[in-house]
This record gives sequence, C-alpha cells and structure tokens, in this order.
Amino acid sequence: MTIKVKDLQFEPYISQHLINARVIELANRLTIDYHDKNPLFLSVLNGSFMFTADLMKSFLSPCEISFIKLASYSGLKSTENVQELIGINENIDGKHIVIIEDIIDTGLTLKNILLQLKNQKPASIKIMTLLFKHEAFKETFEIDYVGFEIENKFVVGYGLDYDGNGRNLDQIYVLK
Repeated sequence: MTIKVKDLQFEPYISQHLINARVIELANRLTIDYHDKNPLFLSVLNGSFMFTADLMKSFLSPCEISFIKLASYSGLKSTENVQELIGINENIDGKHIVIIEDIIDTGLTLKNILLQLKNQKPASIKIMTLLFKHEAFKETFEIDYVGFEIENKFVVGYGLDYDGNGRNLDQIYVLK
C-alpha cells in the first residue's frame, strides 16, 4: 500500500516488525559490549528519536543519554553544509560514547560530530545507525553497529522525514 507524504508517493520498505526485532538485537549487543562501562548515548536529532527511544527500552545496563542536533538536509538531498543547531552540554572526558544516528549516507554530518567529540577526549567513540547507505558513504571511519544496509534511495518513517513530514510512521517507506 502506498502512502502520500506531502507531494510524493512512498511504498513500504522495512516493516515495523523487522525494525522492532533488529532494534532488540542491537540493544542486546550494546548491553553485552557496555555492561560495565556506563556509556553516554548521544542521539542525533531529529531523525533518531524513535530509534533511540526503542533502543533505550531494551538496553539493560546503566547509561546516560543526551541529544545533539545538526542539519545537512533540505528536501530530498544533502546540502553538504552541516550546521550545529544544539551542542553537547556534558563533559565527555573519559566517557564511552555511542553516537546514535537514524541514517548514514555520505557521512558528512557524522564526520562533523566526530571532529567535535574527539577534541573533548572521550575514552571511546562508537557509531550506531539504524540505516546505512554504503554506496553513498564518502568517509573512511568505521560504522560499528548497523541496523540495516539499504540502497541509496530516499526513505521516510520511523523518525526519518521529508521536509519535516512522515517522522511519525511506524515503519520505513521508500520513494516510489
């Protein structure tokens, strides 16, 4: 069944059931990897809010969570101009950081975040993303936890948007 978001048609791509199962798997891996490290999860807004909320419900060890908001999209394409909108307020010196992204395509936004964080001397930085567009990725750093590797297509739902619309959808849709 196709849906309309603003002026475009989208069709189902990743079901709510598959998303939920994969989020639980990722949370279980994180619980094992960070059971004694009290990580700081750094969720990149706006797109990762649903993923982060579901992930945190299944993470079974002590942790902290904070949010950062950067923007690099306009409409359907990356502007390749990253602007920091809301920065990190916590002291991260010596902390284990897990950056939570909704989607990584070119990697430009994440590169900007990594540069800012490394200057603050955390103990470690790992990267988690729900969706990874490997063929669009232009960077060399490693993505440590990937929910789904997807084609280089435009998607909405489960936090991802098209001009602010479609974030509330419980599954992921692809542009038809």
